[in-house]
Amino acid sequence: MTTVVIGSDHRGTAVAQAIESQLRIEGFKVHVLGDTSGVATDYPDAAWTVAQEIVANRADRGILICGTGIGMAIAANKVAGIRAALALDELSAQLSRSHNDANVLCLSADLLGQTLVKRIVDVWMRTKYDGGRHARRLAKIARIELGEDPKG
Repeated sequence: MTTVVIGSDHRGTAVAQAIESQLRIEGFKVHVLGDTSGVATDYPDAAWTVAQEIVANRADRGILICGTGIGMAIAANKVAGIRAALALDELSAQLSRSHNDANVLCLSADLLGQTLVKRIVDVWMRTKYDGGRHARRLAKIARIELGEDPKG
């Protein structure tokens, strides 16, 4: 069973709760991390917490939500082993998984409606990584994380 961890800042709380319900109904194991009361929180804190669950292999995938999704993507991608992708539509969600093997989905609470968020999450969760020529590129990303020239 795929385990998904969800984190958000205060602007993403309602979206995080909706995603949690959606994923539970679809049969995923889901953990919402951090403060979900709506009290002002800083997005880097949620990004760090979700990323640590993934790199420690306590979760398979993560979903992060803030006002635009941009801050979450920037913060999460600072953690080695995280491939966080901002998706604003179904195609970017699908390609982030099939080409980039994204393990964290970043979403905008302010720019996306509830119906679109549901579709994006559904596509992202169902899409498999293609491997093949994309594996070479992921290996280069791993080298960059080590501070090495990706060209080898």
